[in-house]
Amino acid sequence: MPAAVITGATKGLGRAIAEIFASHGFDVCTCARTLADLDRMQRDWQRLFPQQHLHTFQADMGVPEQTRAFAAFVSAHCPRIEALVNNTGVYLPGTVAGEPEGQLRHLMEVNLFSAYDLTRALLPQMTAAQKGHIFNMCSVASLMAYPNGGAYSVTKFALLGLTKVLREELKTLGIRVTAILPGATWSYSWKGVDLPAERLMQASDVAKMVWAAYTLSDAAVVEDIVLRPQLGDL
Repeated sequence: MPAAVITGATKGLGRAIAEIFASHGFDVCTCARTLADLDRMQRDWQRLFPQQHLHTFQADMGVPEQTRAFAAFVSAHCPRIEALVNNTGVYLPGTVAGEPEGQLRHLMEVNLFSAYDLTRALLPQMTAAQKGHIFNMCSVASLMAYPNGGAYSVTKFALLGLTKVLREELKTLGIRVTAILPGATWSYSWKGVDLPAERLMQASDVAKMVWAAYTLSDAAVVEDIVLRPQLGDL
């Protein structure tokens, strides 16, 4: 059975991407920091996708040892990785001059190094199969700095850079690499914000684009997926 490995898939964008892969016959392997969220997702899977396996692992992807442990778990449970979605990320507002000491280092661990370390750990398995698709969850903040973006935007620029390097290194090995660069998309982080619903994209919008990119022939790759709310950035 083909498997999609999606970090941070218990809610938001990761959850929507996991559901669209499961609906097309994929087993899913994911991780999250909170065990209760993973247990809730497992119960939902038994109801929504009873034919598909959901492999869950509790891990904080900002901790290198836990990232390596998740990679070992994936290798043990998913012999046929066809999609890897590095979705784990965290947003903390701030400015370079004013944000707390250590904020950049923390965000680099979560937003960049987790993707770097997990991809490196799983690449031998993917390159041996000469097949697979890596998606990195970047952001429109990877393209343009914005007020109060601070270290977060720095990490997203870096993740886009990693994605471009992987694209060049893996294109002759049968592995496609795509950067996902969404603008404001509904998630729990927006809960309570006084905005009309149409100002935010839905997580399912992003998931549909990821699936569309995955379904192209092996002769084609979508290198960047940029999505914004119809009425523009917030």
